[in-house]
Amino acid sequence: MDNWFLLILSSALSLGFYDFCKKHAVNANHVMTTLFWATVAGSVIIVGAVVLTGSFSRLFFCPWREWWLILLKSAIVATSWVAGYFALHDLPISIAAPIRASSPVWVALGGICLFGERPSLPQLLGMAVVFIGYYLFNNIGHQEGFSWRSRGVKMVIAATLVGSGSALYDRFLMHTLQLDANRVQLHFAIDLVLILGGVLLVQKTLPLLREETKFQWRWSIPAIGIFLAVADWTFFHAVASAEAQISILGILRRLSVVVSFALGAWLLHEKHVRKKLWALVCILAGVLILGIFK
Repeated sequence: MDNWFLLILSSALSLGFYDFCKKHAVNANHVMTTLFWATVAGSVIIVGAVVLTGSFSRLFFCPWREWWLILLKSAIVATSWVAGYFALHDLPISIAAPIRASSPVWVALGGICLFGERPSLPQLLGMAVVFIGYYLFNNIGHQEGFSWRSRGVKMVIAATLVGSGSALYDRFLMHTLQLDANRVQLHFAIDLVLILGGVLLVQKTLPLLREETKFQWRWSIPAIGIFLAVADWTFFHAVASAEAQISILGILRRLSVVVSFALGAWLLHEKHVRKKLWALVCILAGVLILGIFK
C-alpha cells in the first residue's frame, strides 16, 4: 500500500474528528468567534512546530509570487470555512456532513477535466460505488426534513463547491508548481488568522453573517485546531506525491463522513442510523477498491 494512501486515510480520520468538534463548538454558539479561535489554536500548533524544527526563516521567506499564490489559497479556504461553520450551526451534522461529502464528485470532475487524470477501470468502479453511498446519504437527509431555501443549506452547498475548488488549487500549487508543502502550510496558517480576524471585525456589516448568539468557550474549540493541523499536514503531503491523483484523494479524504457519522450516532443520537449504515457500506466498499487497485 502506497504512502500517499496511508497519508490520506490519516487525513480523513483526523478530519472526521475535526467535523465532530466543529459541530460541538458551534452548536448554540457565536460562529465567527468560534471559527477564529479554533483557527488560532491550529495556527499556533503549526507555527510552533516549524519554529521547533528550526526551519521558520527558510519557509517563511519566499518569492512574492509564491506568497500571493498561497494567500489566494487561504482566501478560498476561509470562504469555504465560514460557509461550512454557519452550515453546521444551522443544520444537524447528519445532514451537513453528507452534503459536504459530495465534494469528491466535483473534485473528480475537475481533476479529469483540468489535469487530464485518467483513473483506471477498477478505480472508476470504486469511485462509482462511493458516489452511490453519497447519493444514499443525501436521500436520507431529505427524509429528515430540511428546506433548500434555508441559510444552512445554502451555506453547506457553497462550502462544498468552494472547498472542491480549493482541493484542485492545492493540486496545482504542490504538484504542478511543486511548492514546498511545509511552506504552504506555514503561510496558510498565518494568512487564515489574518483573513478570519478581518471578517470577524466587519461581520456586523455583512447581512448573511449576522448573528445574535453570545460566544462561549468550549474544549472542542482548540481540539478543532489540533485535528485540522494533523489533517492538513497529511493531506498536503499526500497531494504532493507524484503517484497520487486528486480525483482519488478527494474521495478518500471524505471518508471523514464515516467518523462523523459514528460519533453523531453515538454521542448526538442522530436519526435513521440503520439506513445510513447502508450508505456507509457503499463508501467503505468503494474505498477498498480504490486502495487495492492503483
